[in-house]
Amino acid sequence: MKEVYRKSITLHNDLKGKIEITNKMDVNSKEDLSLLYSPGVAQPCLEIEKNPELAYDMTIKGNTIAVVTNGTAVLGLGNIGALASLPVMEGKAMLFKKFAGINAFPICLDCNDTDEIIETIRRIAPVFGGINLEDIKAPESFIIEEKLQDLGIPVFHDDQHGTAIVTLAALINAAKVVGKKVEDMKVVINGAGAAGIAIAKLLRCYNVESELCVSIKQLIVADSQGAIHRRRHELNSAKTELLKYSNFQDVEGDIHEIIKGADVFIGVSKGDVLTKEDIQNMAKDPIIFAMANPEPEIHPEEAFEGGAAIVGTGRSDYPNQINNVLAFPGIFKGALKARAKTISTEMKLAAAFAIAKSVEHPTKDQVIPSALDTSLADVVANAVEQAVYHERELEAEIEREEAKLKG
Repeated sequence: MKEVYRKSITLHNDLKGKIEITNKMDVNSKEDLSLLYSPGVAQPCLEIEKNPELAYDMTIKGNTIAVVTNGTAVLGLGNIGALASLPVMEGKAMLFKKFAGINAFPICLDCNDTDEIIETIRRIAPVFGGINLEDIKAPESFIIEEKLQDLGIPVFHDDQHGTAIVTLAALINAAKVVGKKVEDMKVVINGAGAAGIAIAKLLRCYNVESELCVSIKQLIVADSQGAIHRRRHELNSAKTELLKYSNFQDVEGDIHEIIKGADVFIGVSKGDVLTKEDIQNMAKDPIIFAMANPEPEIHPEEAFEGGAAIVGTGRSDYPNQINNVLAFPGIFKGALKARAKTISTEMKLAAAFAIAKSVEHPTKDQVIPSALDTSLADVVANAVEQAVYHERELEAEIEREEAKLKG
């Protein structure tokens, strides 16, 4: 057993849970009891009944997130079930508190029925200001997130969008370092699960700052069967949807074939699928984001031997760690502050640009901030909050114009 695993077991045994609930005020007198509980608590209840928005001001709802999983796709471990996923979800809750000051609680559902999961989340939603879906396998994760967009609070599948946001931020800065434009690149994504599909979706509209929806020069997504193209007949609905904005040339072949001439490789699949010869077959100064955990699609040493200009992984023991913790605390903090109902594409892009801009002078060893940068959550939160207000202004303007036409 590796030393890090042995130490982790000891630590978890000692802590007996990584999070706990604490009181904000001590109950030391009858007056305290009367104000915090009966009879005084009756009045806040009645005020919230009259105006539900007051729950954000008078209860934990305004700063509390549910981290929801069923343990079917735990990073690096697969389908280990709800109970075994609890240490990971506790860890996620810790990160919410550490980086954004947000209360988060793990909700591990012993259920694989998509409709039941959706209904369960609907029933618990009144307590929370947002739902962070975590480690739920595709395509169920897509369905659950989509069906809950009417919940009235943000529902955000971090394995999809958090990964996509941080990857885009890293790519924006990596392109600057190698002197290329993102829209001119050939990008290959290996892995067509939740993360791979979300990355592809976000890349197609990355240039929102200039109000343009720019298509990547050539975007190809591959799964375990090779390139996803229009002559394949076994594709699920999510993969079929990808073809609306990717692989217009219907390139076929396995990853070793389609990576030829590519400027960027983004891996969200499994370890050790590339060799240094694959890197040699790419375009000049290729960018490699090999994010499989615990073993990347290619280790940085081998990628550099093949001629890679920049390498990022999901690991903390290499430079350029592409880690979701750079995104989700700030995204939810901004969404909670603005009382957003959903997490929109504009909010995701605002977060990506904020993360990218926080690295003032990108280099090959730093295209993304440190995962331990505790100041970043506020930067992302402010950008997300402003994106919400901007969207509301646009909606109000549209409503005014429509009213003029009717009047």
